[in-house]
Amino acid sequence: MEIVEHYLYTKEHEWINMEDGTGTVGITEYAQSTLGDITFVELPNVDAEVEQFEPLTSIESVKSASDIFSPMSGRVVEINDELSEDPGLINRSCYDKGWIAKVEISDMDESSNLMTAAEYGSYLESLEREGEAEGDE
Repeated sequence: MEIVEHYLYTKEHEWINMEDGTGTVGITEYAQSTLGDITFVELPNVDAEVEQFEPLTSIESVKSASDIFSPMSGRVVEINDELSEDPGLINRSCYDKGWIAKVEISDMDESSNLMTAAEYGSYLESLEREGEAEGDE
């Protein structure tokens, strides 16, 4: 599983890349592979206020519908319109072309509630171990 080194991550498998007070938000490779082929992305509204760990948007796939949570609080300043026409961009390029929204961050201190790439990698390993243990029962 690819994990981008300088991004921060949530336990719900969202990522954020912060630059100059704005965070680009998307879902991780683990999330998109778990969802399967993504068929629809409900993009948030520009200027919408979002709270950390509260719903930002939702994604539908051939397997299920899932809420996507905002890694940080702030105001949506841009959305990835390409996802309206091609939601599968998330499957093909979740860390690059498949970003969902850009958020003007209102509280940079909230970043302490997120995981580094190394912490997220360890978290994924723990999920894998739990899955293997459940399979043994």
